[in-house]
Amino acid sequence: MKRTNQNTVKPKMVFIDIDGTLVDDEGTIPLSARQACQQARENGHLLYLCTGRSKAEVYDAIWEVGFDGLIGAGGGYVEFGEQVLYHKKVTVEAVRQMVDFFNEHDIDFFLESNSALYGSRNLQGHLERRIYGDIDNDPSARAKKEQQPHPFIAGITYGETDLYKHDVNKVCFLENPIVPFERIKQEFDGKFGVIQCTVPIFGEGSGELTILGVHKASAIADLIEHVGISREDTIAIGDGMNDVEMLDFCHVGVAMGNAKPGLKAIADDVTGTVQEDGLYHAFVKYGLIKG
Repeated sequence: MKRTNQNTVKPKMVFIDIDGTLVDDEGTIPLSARQACQQARENGHLLYLCTGRSKAEVYDAIWEVGFDGLIGAGGGYVEFGEQVLYHKKVTVEAVRQMVDFFNEHDIDFFLESNSALYGSRNLQGHLERRIYGDIDNDPSARAKKEQQPHPFIAGITYGETDLYKHDVNKVCFLENPIVPFERIKQEFDGKFGVIQCTVPIFGEGSGELTILGVHKASAIADLIEHVGISREDTIAIGDGMNDVEMLDFCHVGVAMGNAKPGLKAIADDVTGTVQEDGLYHAFVKYGLIKG
């Protein structure tokens, strides 16, 4: 355990993952997390979303909690206030290579840009089966789709015939049991960062392709240098393996109770799960808010 005095009142810069940290599998933000974020900002701390999601996936319900800025696309996009520090994009040639490979091997995927998410030809049905269940034969699955539509599915653009886009931040692919994750990693090794996806419902064999050298910690380092914040005044909280660099870099790195074992192993602390109000309890422990 390291390196901070939890009773300090010195303002901190806090970097918060979204999926599995701020929101649960249904895309819901617990009331405790919402209130913790709002109270921390009232106490003078700076709160930044630090997520694998691109800006188009950061919905209004998340922004309405109140944040000072965004590190998106796993570190490829950084903004604070109204200012964009940088935006790194995948080359058109690389996008073409990814799209062709996934289509050839029947792997469902979506391209992430700041303006929209673009889904492959069979993605919508695949996502609906994973999120709702068998909507064709299960009445409860159909009811879930109708009564509790997931914002992620609705937020994707489907039916685009040309997926060779010019403004791609990264690509996410869903599990295909015929093409294991290691095969995909081998295909793109040395060309992209290839990590397993942090959204459990996508399947263990799902993953993300990111720009080489881009991760959350590199973006945090650039941001705090630009803003003039000391590394000793940073706290990070997350749950997935794309949070490893972030938790390792920040002065205090907290893993959620539902985090991957590998992340817990390198974290300074482990809090509760999303359902156990883990973010709230971490904020209390490290002096961001009072319990």
